[in-house]
Amino acid sequence: MLRPRAVLLSVLLFAGAGVLAGCSSTVALEPPTDANDPRCADVMVRLPEVFEDHERRWTDAQSTASWGDPSAVIIACGVTPPGPSTLPCQTVSGIDWIIDDTEAPMYRLTTYGRVPAIEILVDNDIASSSGPVDTVSRLITDEFDVESQCTTLDEATPVPDAP
Repeated sequence: MLRPRAVLLSVLLFAGAGVLAGCSSTVALEPPTDANDPRCADVMVRLPEVFEDHERRWTDAQSTASWGDPSAVIIACGVTPPGPSTLPCQTVSGIDWIIDDTEAPMYRLTTYGRVPAIEILVDNDIASSSGPVDTVSRLITDEFDVESQCTTLDEATPVPDAP
């Protein structure tokens, strides 16, 4: 026969486990369009556990990763490759990145001319983009298809004036 204290303790432990499960530190994200590309898996498993002093957190979407609480850095592999853009483009370790600062301090950096494309979101108020961009650039292998590369304005094809 169970004693009332043992029953009460069991009920409290069960309720406590339910409350703790509701306090998950998992970051809710949407999986990118091509998240199942095996080249993404190769990159994702080699990402570090820490960027600066931000520890990696679990995400609930394939081919995504997050660091910091709140998220300082988020990486997604398999995003839709960007087309030509007038946004700044920078080459890091042989990989071209389009830099979108229109939502500063949140910066969106997306590989340009590579398939699958990788996107890095960095909250520049709490993290630097240089570490994640350098790290991911070194993880992108020759198996990523190169379809185009950044050009200067002088090299770009002019768009004809509208009639």
